[in-house]
Amino acid sequence: MAHLEHTGHDHRHGEGCGHTAVQHGDHVEYAHDGHLHRAHGEHYDECEPSGHVICEGHDHQHGEGCGHPAVRHGDHVDYVHDGHRHALHQGHYDDH
Repeated sequence: MAHLEHTGHDHRHGEGCGHTAVQHGDHVEYAHDGHLHRAHGEHYDECEPSGHVICEGHDHQHGEGCGHPAVRHGDHVDYVHDGHRHALHQGHYDDH
C-alpha cells in the first residue's frame, strides 16, 4: 500500500465518532467524505485498494436493505461484509 497522507484532517476517528468503521486486515478504516482513512502515527492515511481482486463465490446481491452497511467510496458504494468491503464491478464483486 502506498503511503498517501490525508492532509488537513482535524477530526479524530474512533468509537462514536459518527463515521462507519471497517475492520480491514490488521487495521480499522473509517469512511469519511467518500473515501477511507486509517490512523498512521499522528495523522491519517488514505486507505485505498491496490489492484483488482475478485471476491470468489459471492452469491449475495448487495443493495438497499441487504443488511450490510453501505459506504460511499468515491464514485461508487462499497458494502461492508465479512470484515472487508465489496464493490460491484462488471457483474461481480471486488474485494477492497
